[in-house]
Amino acid sequence: MCAAPMPPLAHIFRGTFIHSTWTCPMEVLRDHLLGVSESGKIMFLEEASQEERLAKEFCFKPCEIRELSQHEFFMPGLVDTHIHAPQYYFAGSNVDLPLLEWLTKYTFPTEFRFQNIDFAEEVYTKVVRRTLKNGTTTACYFATIHTDASLLLAEITDKFGQRAFVGKVCMDLNNAVPEYKETTEESIKETERFVSEMLKKNYSRVKPIVTPRFALSCSETFLGELGNIAKTNDLHIQSHISETLDEIEAVKSLHAGYKHYTDVYDKNNLLTNKTVMAHGCHLSAEELDIFRDRGASIAHCPNSNLSLSSGFLNVLEVLKHEVKIGLGTDVAGGYSASMFDAIRKAVIGSNVLAMNKINTKSLTLKEVFRLATLGGSQALGLDKEIGNFEVGKEFDALLINPKASDSPIDLFCGDSVGDISEAIIQKFLYLGDDRNIEEVYVGGKQVVPFSSSV
Repeated sequence: MCAAPMPPLAHIFRGTFIHSTWTCPMEVLRDHLLGVSESGKIMFLEEASQEERLAKEFCFKPCEIRELSQHEFFMPGLVDTHIHAPQYYFAGSNVDLPLLEWLTKYTFPTEFRFQNIDFAEEVYTKVVRRTLKNGTTTACYFATIHTDASLLLAEITDKFGQRAFVGKVCMDLNNAVPEYKETTEESIKETERFVSEMLKKNYSRVKPIVTPRFALSCSETFLGELGNIAKTNDLHIQSHISETLDEIEAVKSLHAGYKHYTDVYDKNNLLTNKTVMAHGCHLSAEELDIFRDRGASIAHCPNSNLSLSSGFLNVLEVLKHEVKIGLGTDVAGGYSASMFDAIRKAVIGSNVLAMNKINTKSLTLKEVFRLATLGGSQALGLDKEIGNFEVGKEFDALLINPKASDSPIDLFCGDSVGDISEAIIQKFLYLGDDRNIEEVYVGGKQVVPFSSSV
């Protein structure tokens, strides 16, 4: 008999669950039971030996439990804290120039094309499908300056069930490609329209985010107005900061009245506890302290930092300053839309800093796994809702099968004996891809494999 009337559970899984906590970068929970409510919340995560008690408390029968095979495991969904959806059009190409030249030659001309709504629909549908297939359950998207296309990205993201922030890009300065900008007044008006339309839609898991492209693309007046829009509507904010040395010098020249790059955003109310800034490779200790004091976050984009030769972010230094940090793919400066690539590049980048005696140690694979999940959720202000399998959070999860058909991982007899080994987990994180992701869940709902309706 049930202890008390309980709403039915949507899912009950038995098997291995891998996640992070703030005290343990990777916790491997073998032979556990996890229950998910109809509303997508995690109701329990306990050892399977507690099945009888849990069945009474939550009113389920043994036949309702789905048992994972011995080599399968669940991990939290990946959180991409920085990705440019329109740039997916040329992802995997055109990474042969430094940032400012790259923007002029490839990025701005491509983004200009998104005034064509059919073109936008094709690219945005593909990027949402691809990121979900690769395990990105939460994405923080830059769109373009085009309001209607940006609203379409939000609609597509919602349709596929991905959790997301979507930002209409704001630019009132662009001497390099002058047709790709708005006037200050027009961009303020269109940003307000974008925010208003998004809030009216009231998507359950897709929210607007105020998105000044970066300080070089925005006049001082405009930055202040965007800070006011974010404050008035209590919105998240995203932008770029200190990606390259040339960019920093250009910001000093354009915004000469400010102490440093961080000060430009801070004085215009754009550095808050709802802000995530991409890159930050060259931030000073003083600037990192301001980030900590404001509660602002950094999106670490190691692929892009390396591919465009922008610089290295010293993640250990960021953590020492107690600044929130997650990982981002930064498509298409980062050539891969997979967060697993971001994990691998973050480890390699950290190793390079240790090799060059800048740090005395490297980030471990487990620590970077935490950045890609729990760290990313904290960077986006979602750590009370997602990021690990803590009871009460929403079930954003990936079902991983290292032995999937056509898996890129070869397992050997020593790997497969008994419960899932640390070696299998490491092999998956270093070698696995979307072929190993059997199912993707967002808020308890299975979103991959895709349903016929999308």
